[in-house]
Amino acid sequence: MDKIDKALQSMIDNMPEKTGKSLAQWKALLKTTSFSKHSEAVNFLKKEHRVTHGFANTIVALSKEEDNSPADLVEAQYKGKENLLPIYKQLLTVVKGFGNDVIITPKKTTVSIIRKKQFALIKPATKTRIDLGLKLKDTPTTERLENSGPFGTMCTHRVKVSHSDEIDDQLIGWLKEAYQMAD
Repeated sequence: MDKIDKALQSMIDNMPEKTGKSLAQWKALLKTTSFSKHSEAVNFLKKEHRVTHGFANTIVALSKEEDNSPADLVEAQYKGKENLLPIYKQLLTVVKGFGNDVIITPKKTTVSIIRKKQFALIKPATKTRIDLGLKLKDTPTTERLENSGPFGTMCTHRVKVSHSDEIDDQLIGWLKEAYQMAD
């Protein structure tokens, strides 16, 4: 079991104590109401049940991906793109180094990186490139730090990463800044 699975499993194990219900109970509750968007379900849990954003986001993501474990979701994202896995793993190592409050939530096509709010998104965009979405409010775009593109409002910027050596001090700095803004 890798660190993602351990962190997520720890979150699931702590859910009854921290939120008052188990993951299975939250999933059952979410099935009683229809939400057209992920954010509507998250806001419902936060407002109606006082669940913190990190737990609410994880509950909603896991309730949608009923039959898939986080590892299965990541494996499916990188099927045919296995050459990108070292870049993905390196990005996770970097963000986990920022603090023990980093939550990694795999979804169907992306992996959300969350502190109190989502601050980054990792998506295998092509067979040769990962798109790293960042939330950097009031930060101008550059040739490398592009506008969010396909991420829309989920992120403010995007960096295209094709090789591990592109995870350099500049990119790590942007990730760290996004992490700090998500407090």
